[in-house]
Amino acid sequence: MKFPEKYDHKVSERKWQKFWEDGGIHKFNPSKKEIFSIDTPPPTVSGKMHMGHAFSYSQQDFIARFHRMKGENVFYPFGTDDNGLPTERLIEKLKNVKCTKMSRPEFVALCEKTIEEIKPDFINDWKFIGMSCDFSTTYSTIDKHCVKTSQKSFLDLYKKNLVYQHEAPSMWCVHCQTAIAQAELEDKELDSTFNNVLFELEDDKKIEIGTTRPELLVACVCIYVHPDDKRYKKLVGKKAIVPLFKQKVQIYADESADPNKSTGILMICSYGDKYDVEAINKRKLEPRVAFTKDGRLNELAGKYQNLKIKEARKEILKDLEKEGLLVSKKPIKHIVNVHERCGTEIEFLSTKQWFIKILENKKKFIDAGNKIKWYPSFMKKRYEHWIHGLNWDWCISRQRHFGVPFPVWYCKNCKSVIVADEKELPIDPLNKKSNKKCSCGEKDFEGEKDVMDTWATSSVTPEIILNWVNDPGHNANFKKMHPTSLRPQAHDIIRTWAFYTIVKSIYHHNEIPWKNIVVSGHVLDAKGEAMHKSKGNAIEPAETLEKYGADALRFWAAGSKLGEDLRYLEKDLVTAQKTITKLFNASKFCAMHLESYKNEKSKLEVFDAWLLRKLNKIIQESTNSFENYEYSIPKASIENFFWNTFCDYHLEIVKFRLYNTTGHKKISAQYTLYHSLLNILKLFAPIMPHITEELYQLMFKEKEKFTSIHISSWPKIENISQDVEDIGDKGISIISEVRKFKAENKMSLKDPVKLILNKKDKKQIDLILEDLKAVCKAESIEFGKEFKISKVD
Repeated sequence: MKFPEKYDHKVSERKWQKFWEDGGIHKFNPSKKEIFSIDTPPPTVSGKMHMGHAFSYSQQDFIARFHRMKGENVFYPFGTDDNGLPTERLIEKLKNVKCTKMSRPEFVALCEKTIEEIKPDFINDWKFIGMSCDFSTTYSTIDKHCVKTSQKSFLDLYKKNLVYQHEAPSMWCVHCQTAIAQAELEDKELDSTFNNVLFELEDDKKIEIGTTRPELLVACVCIYVHPDDKRYKKLVGKKAIVPLFKQKVQIYADESADPNKSTGILMICSYGDKYDVEAINKRKLEPRVAFTKDGRLNELAGKYQNLKIKEARKEILKDLEKEGLLVSKKPIKHIVNVHERCGTEIEFLSTKQWFIKILENKKKFIDAGNKIKWYPSFMKKRYEHWIHGLNWDWCISRQRHFGVPFPVWYCKNCKSVIVADEKELPIDPLNKKSNKKCSCGEKDFEGEKDVMDTWATSSVTPEIILNWVNDPGHNANFKKMHPTSLRPQAHDIIRTWAFYTIVKSIYHHNEIPWKNIVVSGHVLDAKGEAMHKSKGNAIEPAETLEKYGADALRFWAAGSKLGEDLRYLEKDLVTAQKTITKLFNASKFCAMHLESYKNEKSKLEVFDAWLLRKLNKIIQESTNSFENYEYSIPKASIENFFWNTFCDYHLEIVKFRLYNTTGHKKISAQYTLYHSLLNILKLFAPIMPHITEELYQLMFKEKEKFTSIHISSWPKIENISQDVEDIGDKGISIISEVRKFKAENKMSLKDPVKLILNKKDKKQIDLILEDLKAVCKAESIEFGKEFKISKVD
């Protein structure tokens, strides 16, 4: 191949991506024994890749490419998470519809059609950053294979009595109009007011209660005071009258009331938070549920009926003030739980939901976490803290249209649960009737309308990719390949994806899902703030790819330690691009001098052996670091070696021999150039796959015979003596001093000098004398008592 004038990433990157795909370079071969399997995170089909995707997926790809070059059979499938609430939101936005205004079959059909339209472009975003997944084995979390796997998971849990249905207060998003799990909560600081409100007692006395939620007055069912609070001991057993709404409520002594918080009196409502739920259950009180599923007040609220929650709050505060019942109203900022999908404050509504048992097995999940190797290790603490803080079982049912159906029917007579047989999967109980008979004798059943939470399916990605359900046409073997080698993911979904996958694997197989987990950080803007579209600081990866290319973006992504957040700074992309240009130009120089090279090897000159020994250290360090998923260490080491040791020193040292000598001295230089550059490309290859492929194809493929650099062998260490490194280091020290002298004296590097070197080093210097004289442009080199550089008169 002819060397082009310059490297154009816009042409080359797409060219090599097509080459890899057409040639099956990344294809998994099930017949090979040594497998490195990756439980790849399926990105949510949201229309476009964001910079956080480009950052974390590049990092996992460094690992995949390294293991492939090590000779392992890399199983690296690609999937998309395209069911559930995020997809519904996307379809509603793209098609300007509301799922609540459409029938389920109509909306599901629209979702499926739209996903098929947008998915190819979405997947291309991952190809364009150089991902080396086997794109011939893609899956969708709503395809038949995934639905079957997810439904099999449910049936297995049902048989093991690990899943149950229960009607009770649960967390509810009034915007999305669905139940949610604890893992879907986020803390958000919001502006509010802290309001002290007067309650009348039956003896006409008044008490003052503080609340941030006056709209829950209508739902108040009792009042708590602390048993040791002397101010209120006489109130215990009496009744208070709730302002505006006039219901009478009992006053109890309970230690959950904090004497030091506000007035020390606590109102219990149905339901403000989980503590209200616990209190009402403890006292066996009749709830007064005042909110509807879409976040409005119901008929209990009287004149406030049909107002949205925040509207009702405003109106109730106005009326309290009018009635002289609002003692104070102080503006505050406080942390509240919101739904991570939409940012809406969560409510507690009593609904019937499906739950997976979690709380009774916390220790089992912590023990499982200890069997997995966590990279970085401190991320295991986040996992454990999440488990310790769990207060609810995992709610897996959602009141949505587009999701995996529960394989469940209900008997119309006795309401018993009827589950499908595994051989019937995948199945939608709304479209297909059960052929079973209920124990009560009834044959008429009603299909479950709820669908599973998307995490209920994403939590079985190991089972999906390894074909747990034994579907034909899949090239993985679950029994042989479970657990997988690696799970790569971001730290914000430890509480969801990592935790839920471990739960399912322990429950289904009594085994961990993967041997190792690597956890990446997030992308920050130049100020160190998280990137979000809502903040206006997000940068589209497509813009970066167009301007700088995928290799530059990946080179930037390799700059952070595993698990750490990284700022997006354009100067880092410029630096990356300079490295790519330098690599191309240095290779072009080497190619010119390797045209006559016939893969010979002669006795190595000392500076050549010195370079290869230095390279040995980089190979060893890079190999160890990649093995431990610390890609930032080899990135920095290889970059420094290439720019400084290889280009700034060795190329300058061997130029004289390349241009002016023949025989073994030139062959030594050529051998060293060939093998050092080839190994530099291989070391860079996991991080910058396109430029390294281009240079490999131009310079090395003919001799090395591997179809692609990415399936060539990982660099090996040559046996080279420590002595040559010591001699070479001494020579480099002299070259550095000469360069410094010329710079200080405003001389050109080509200007001649005279050198006097320490005579005690003569024996070693004699071995590198010719190279030293040539690179320093030394007119003479003599030996004396001390080191000295001087100009030539």
